[in-house]
Amino acid sequence: MATSTEIFERLFEHYPALNVCRKEIYSAFISLRECYRGGGKVLVCGNGGSAADADHIVGELMKGFLLRRPVGGTAFNHDRDILSHLQGGLPAISLNAHAALLSAFANDEEFDYAYAQQAYAYGCPGDVLIALSTSGHSPSVVNAVRAAGAKQLLSVGITGEAHSPLSDKCTVCIRLPARETYRVQELTLPVYHALCAMLEAEFFSE
Repeated sequence: MATSTEIFERLFEHYPALNVCRKEIYSAFISLRECYRGGGKVLVCGNGGSAADADHIVGELMKGFLLRRPVGGTAFNHDRDILSHLQGGLPAISLNAHAALLSAFANDEEFDYAYAQQAYAYGCPGDVLIALSTSGHSPSVVNAVRAAGAKQLLSVGITGEAHSPLSDKCTVCIRLPARETYRVQELTLPVYHALCAMLEAEFFSE
């Protein structure tokens, strides 16, 4: 069973180009680990392919990824059978997954603030927002980071190598060594897979 440190090191063995982001990736992990240790949750957002990545991240956090996550304790003493059908989860919400809310907000206001509305409404001090934008210029994602800061959330950006509004505003920004959208996306997946696996190893290793 791999430790979080081993998972971290394997990421750079498989993707040596990511060594330029080593410090930021580890800082992102620490921010996420401390969020969950404190009983917080993670919010995630992006547009287009980054929206798909946001949903993907939530899927890896909310149920078993590489490890079994048996549910224990006394929470279900009244119905023990339910335990065998549930898994331990790390609470996470994809802000781009709520079509009715997004369309209602965009109809009344502007879509550029739709994720910001959710970050402000869902966010509590100690939570973390993961903000995905290959360019770092997506207004809806940058505004979500701004709203998260107003609620005292930390923010982890994942973007391309160019300096951008997202890299300016995030607490930690992983600037991947690529500029073309699809190249940034190709590097985004192994980074968040590693982060999710590291978190799972921290909280669910038997």
